[in-house]
Amino acid sequence: MTPPLMILVILVATMALFLWGRFRHDIVALMALMACVLAGLVPAAEAFAGFGHPAVITVACVLVLSQGLQNTGAVDWLARTVLPREAGRLTSMTALMGLGALLSGFMNNVGAMALLMPVAVQLSGRLDMTPGQVLMPLAFGTILGGMTTLIGTPPNLIVSGFRAEAGLGHFAMFDFAPVGVAVALAGVGFVALIGWRLVPARKASGAEGFETGAYMTEVRVPEGSTAIGLTLRRFEDQIGDSEAQIVGLVRNEVRMTAPHGGRRIRTGDILVLEADVEALAKTLSAFGIKLEEQGSSSEKDETKDTAKGAQSAQEKVGKDPEDEDSKRDEDIVLRELAVLPGASIVGRSASDLHLRTRYGLNLLAVSREGRPPKARLRTLKLKSGDLLLMQGPAEVMADFINDTGCVPLGERDLRIPDKRMAIIAGAIMLGAVGIVTAGLLPAAAAFTLGVIASMLLRTVPPRQVYTAIDWPVVVLLAALIPVAGAMQATGAADMLARFLVDTIAQGNAVAALAVVLVTTMFLSDVMNNAATAAVLCPIAIGIAAALGVNPDSFLMAVAIGASCAFLTPIGHQNNTLILGPGGFGFGDYWRLGLPLEVIVVAVSIPLLLIVWPL
Repeated sequence: MTPPLMILVILVATMALFLWGRFRHDIVALMALMACVLAGLVPAAEAFAGFGHPAVITVACVLVLSQGLQNTGAVDWLARTVLPREAGRLTSMTALMGLGALLSGFMNNVGAMALLMPVAVQLSGRLDMTPGQVLMPLAFGTILGGMTTLIGTPPNLIVSGFRAEAGLGHFAMFDFAPVGVAVALAGVGFVALIGWRLVPARKASGAEGFETGAYMTEVRVPEGSTAIGLTLRRFEDQIGDSEAQIVGLVRNEVRMTAPHGGRRIRTGDILVLEADVEALAKTLSAFGIKLEEQGSSSEKDETKDTAKGAQSAQEKVGKDPEDEDSKRDEDIVLRELAVLPGASIVGRSASDLHLRTRYGLNLLAVSREGRPPKARLRTLKLKSGDLLLMQGPAEVMADFINDTGCVPLGERDLRIPDKRMAIIAGAIMLGAVGIVTAGLLPAAAAFTLGVIASMLLRTVPPRQVYTAIDWPVVVLLAALIPVAGAMQATGAADMLARFLVDTIAQGNAVAALAVVLVTTMFLSDVMNNAATAAVLCPIAIGIAAALGVNPDSFLMAVAIGASCAFLTPIGHQNNTLILGPGGFGFGDYWRLGLPLEVIVVAVSIPLLLIVWPL
């Protein structure tokens, strides 16, 4: 068997495994790479060179910087600022999809989708729509937004890498924008105006996560908060869509239960709120207020036990207290814990337990059958069945769980907003983008500097850097890059290119461009879009060479096609994310996805010929 035929057989088998779905995409990619090594198509010494490829490094770094935007609440602030609170369907849907597309241009589009999903579900209730009728447009909007910049989606980075390897240099940060922005605007406009009506109205197949009811928590109003001067009634009106309510007020250490709605909020007041986990973060961010137990020094009654508590904490971890403080700064987590019958903390309060001095933990909120507690949070006697929202170092939290007999519930991704850190995270991302745009450094180096800055400035704790990276995607890209190289080296890419040009396009360059775009879109619907880009780039370059035309037109067609997976739930992770919450089946996506893909083709082909002429 000749080398070109061998690589084509491996490629067909790889695509079949992708379609079958029995194995994860990264495993299939590694199998393809090892098959090429065993067949002698890829030198063993170069098998893992893909892990050092600039596209792979850049993808990993962008994922980390996206995590920083999530951690600090920067995206939550942007969503609150941009999305209208009392608009109709057209305005609301356009704003939501537009925000999703904008975010996806500069951060991981899966992260953007995950951040905006709760907003979409809330919006569906206000607009009298099913969650799926908002979630699917949002998913498609975030996918469309990824095609607008170099870092918007992994396929764009792969396409840029293949262009550089062909001796044409990398694409610049906004080279994708002229066509990508126009396609995204057309797609968002179509879905917001008409397309959402094509989404089947399904009921969610199951609740996402679990419902724990409302928490009772205390928040302090600091100087400069926008809540100062508002009446309690006005405060509740402004957070009404989050279903949070004030159930008490503490002023000058005097607690008022069910305070009058006309009472005005003052600096230093402590508001006792009843709110679920999502509403809690939203309220904190909206008014610039802080969790009382997170940063107060109110537990002065514990100071007499500080020496004893510090010694106990030191014994638990076996480290110097200064080292422990450093570690805590890196690995602070939020956890929901259920108090079981017989747990050692039943009947005791946070002050009794000396949570801060003994464990270094903060009790932020308590959920108890939806009833307001009769005591301050730090003096509230805990009962079996209580749900506790606690903050502290992950390892110490684990020790506390083991010591007390509490049960940790599923992790909550509660982002307590931090305006200063949000500004820093945004500045780091903008700085990295600016460096790439100005041509001062390649994308991989610029975004690596951004990751270093994120770790040093704590927008992403060092330990979270590795969990923020989607390793299956990284392995997938790194494994397929050498396989794609083997396609070029053996002449298989040129052979496929000639077949498509002579048999299907009949030697017509415009027809060949359309064939590349449609083929890429189809493959992206049934297999990973990054894998599709890696497979099609060598073929696109080969077609351009066979026709003697500009390869950039064909590479851009691959980039656009790889960002247009709208027909199935498996074509893109954002489509998969909404499968359960939207109550969708496999065949529900094409109803909106097919006309949207037709619009993409109709808009992008003329623009490709204008912006990147053959």
